[in-house]
Amino acid sequence: MTAHVAVVGASLAGLRAAEQLRAAGHTGPVTVFGAEPHLPYNRPPLSKELLYAPGAATPAELHTKVAFRRRASVADVTFRLGLPVVAADPRGGRLSLGDGSSVAFDALVAATGLRPRRLELPGPLAGRHVLRTLDDCVALRGALRPEAAVVVLGAGFIGCEVAATARRLGCRVTVVEPCGGPMQRVLGTRLSEGVRRHHEAAGVEFVIGRSAARFLGDGSVTGVALDDGSTLAADAVVEAVGSVPNTEWLAGNDFLDLSDGVLCDNRLMARGAERLVAVGDIARFPNPLFDDVPRRVEHWSIPTDTAKRAAATLIAALTGAESGPDPFAPVPSFWSDQADLRFQSFGSPALADEVRVVEGDPGRPADGVLATCHRHSAHVGTVAINLPPARQRELRGAFATLPAAV
Repeated sequence: MTAHVAVVGASLAGLRAAEQLRAAGHTGPVTVFGAEPHLPYNRPPLSKELLYAPGAATPAELHTKVAFRRRASVADVTFRLGLPVVAADPRGGRLSLGDGSSVAFDALVAATGLRPRRLELPGPLAGRHVLRTLDDCVALRGALRPEAAVVVLGAGFIGCEVAATARRLGCRVTVVEPCGGPMQRVLGTRLSEGVRRHHEAAGVEFVIGRSAARFLGDGSVTGVALDDGSTLAADAVVEAVGSVPNTEWLAGNDFLDLSDGVLCDNRLMARGAERLVAVGDIARFPNPLFDDVPRRVEHWSIPTDTAKRAAATLIAALTGAESGPDPFAPVPSFWSDQADLRFQSFGSPALADEVRVVEGDPGRPADGVLATCHRHSAHVGTVAINLPPARQRELRGAFATLPAAV
């Protein structure tokens, strides 16, 4: 096949897409476009090991610690980095780049991932941080000085990881969360409460049920005013309030549904377009393991899983072959390290309406806890804290054998 495949997005999803295209037999040119100047790298350490590492390293120096190994199979893949794609014509087969140039393609992979959601509140911008890129990590690390007052807005997994790391660095940390305890949507009330007390014992403070109303300071943030009129002093603020799919470069193509990522069928082909697939956490697709509702999945395993299926789908579209009858039913998984707590999740716990603690004491998560997550009594997820690796592999294997929901 001589068709040129353009992959827009040079993070893990884009890299895996290029690898899987080659593994599936595509021999034509593949070009990966990335807005960042760095080759694909591993993002989870940004809120943990790299954020904790001493020294004021540059983004390029940090990249050497987390860059993915480039496999021989993609040695001939072209990476065009530091140059964003600003527009695309999927039906006409052309990309517009940030420098005013354009590139033709025969098939397209959307792999542009997410960016942190920012709060639109009054007050200064300086001193406000997010964490998604190497540059973000370097900027935040410089603000995490011993005894610095750090306010983390959001008690999801990223917010709690940053809070735990900042506390280890000697910062005075306060986490503000308007919607319940830390990670409560996934952990349930009892386990969330146990995790909160564990973090509090390490010195992290929580303000639950309140939200930020504005940022204080002249030129740079000095505090956060909350919606009840109280204030928190802040030398640095971390906004960990969710993510936004990077789909603006596909805007204007009214045949695509970009309301929440790229709407795809179960094969990862974008609805309304031929020869356009989406991979990673911008792909919104139905997973029959749970139901027939298309959803985005922001889990570590999804870039690899979706890249494999999307590559097969795209090659079938290019060659006229059948893409295979088996439904795509991946088991999402992710982990989170928060000081001495290691979380491992399988399935989609956030879909649950009930969380059952089946092993351990939820008030003592460091000693090991296992919770199962259920929706209408059906098992949809598993969360383990501080369980041995062998036990975690057993849990994943057990979840993978569950029958599809639809």
